[in-house]
Amino acid sequence: MVQTLAAGAIALFFGFQLVDRLPFLRRYNIPAPVVGGLIVALFVLALRQQDVATISFDTTLQTPLMNAFFTAIGFSASVSLLRTGSAQALVFLVLAAFLAVVQSLIGIFSAVLFDQSPLLGVLMGPAAMAGGPATALAFAPQFAAAGVPSAETVAIAAAMAGIVLGGLIGGPVATRLLEKHELRAAMDAKGSLPTDVLPQTPIDDSGAAAAATVEEVTGRRVIKALTVILVAMGIGSWLSAEMKAAGLTLPGYVGAMIVGSMIRNFDDFTGLIKIPHEITDRVGIVSLTLFLAVALMNVKLWELASVALPLLVNLALQVIVVAVFCWAVVFRVMGRDYDAAVMSGGFTGFMLGTTANAMAVMRTVVEKFGPAPRAFLVAPIVGAFFIDFTNAIVITTFLNLLG
Repeated sequence: MVQTLAAGAIALFFGFQLVDRLPFLRRYNIPAPVVGGLIVALFVLALRQQDVATISFDTTLQTPLMNAFFTAIGFSASVSLLRTGSAQALVFLVLAAFLAVVQSLIGIFSAVLFDQSPLLGVLMGPAAMAGGPATALAFAPQFAAAGVPSAETVAIAAAMAGIVLGGLIGGPVATRLLEKHELRAAMDAKGSLPTDVLPQTPIDDSGAAAAATVEEVTGRRVIKALTVILVAMGIGSWLSAEMKAAGLTLPGYVGAMIVGSMIRNFDDFTGLIKIPHEITDRVGIVSLTLFLAVALMNVKLWELASVALPLLVNLALQVIVVAVFCWAVVFRVMGRDYDAAVMSGGFTGFMLGTTANAMAVMRTVVEKFGPAPRAFLVAPIVGAFFIDFTNAIVITTFLNLLG
C-alpha cells in the first residue's frame, strides 16, 4: 500500500517534469498526474508484454484519497455560494443529462454496427462515460444478467479509457476557448479578483492568528484541518453506507462531501470551529493529484487492447461528440465568459471520466489563467451529486427498454 503510494508520488513528479519541459503539454494544460500515471501504465504494459515482470499495485489508499478531496470540496460549499450558483447548476445538469442520453445512442450505434447487443452500447455509454468506474461497476451485474458478456471487464475498460481521454482533452478544450475568445479571470481596478466572485470564508479576527508562532501555524492549524476532514470522512462513510442500504447507487465519497458541507455551514453560522480553509483546500489538492496518479498508473492497458472493436469506435465517437458539444453548446449556454470556458473543460472531464478528472482539468487551467470560483462551484455540485441521479435514471430506462 505504501509502496504504491510512493510510486504514485514519483509518477506525479515525473509528470510535473514532463509538463514543465514539453511545450505541448504545458500549452494545453494536460494534468501532471495524467501524464505521470500513463507513463507508469505504459511501463507496466511493456514489462508484461515482454515477459520481464508482472507488476500489481495495492490501491487501498485510492479511495481515502478520493474521499479526502471531495470532503475538501464539501468544505467549500457554503449556503451563500450555493444560492449564487444554483441557477447555473440546474442549467449545467440539464446539459449533462441531455448528453448522457446522446451517449446512450452513440453506444447503441457502435454496438449494433458490429452486431453486438445494444445493451453493450448503454454500458459503454453513460454507465462508463458519464458514470465513471463506480457507476459502471455498480450497474455491471444488471447488464450481465441481461445478457452482456464480460460486462464487468467492458465496464472498467471503458470507464478507465474515458478517464484517460477526459484528462487529455479537457485542458486543450478549455485552453483553446480561452485563447480564441481572449478570456481571463475577472480582475478589479487594483488587479485583484473582486470579492464578490471569491468564496467568502469566516475571518479569524481574534488576533490569535497574528500572534501565532510558526509552529502553531504549521502544526496546530494543519492538525485542525486534518481533524475536520477526517471527522467528515468518518461520519460520511457511515452516511454513504446508510444511503447504499436504502438502495441509492452513489459514489462512496458523496456522504463525506455532504458532511463536509454541513460542518462548513455550521462553522459559518456559529464561528466555533474556525476551519482553516486555505489548508483544507491544499489537502484536497494534494489528495486529488495523488489519487489520479495512483488510479491512472493502475490502468491495465492490456485489457483495453483486448476489448472488442465496438468499444474503440464508441470511444472515438464519444470523445468527438463531447468535445464538440462543450465547444459549441456548453460554453455558449453557460455565459461565454472565463468561467464558462473553464466549466467546458470540466464538463469534458466528468462526462468522459469522473468528477475528480474534471476538477483536475479545471485546477490545471486556473493555475495558469487565474481563479474561476463559479466553475468550481457549479461543476462539483453537478458532477458529484445530481448527475449520478439523472444518469441512473437514463441507464435504468434504457435497460428496461432494451432488456
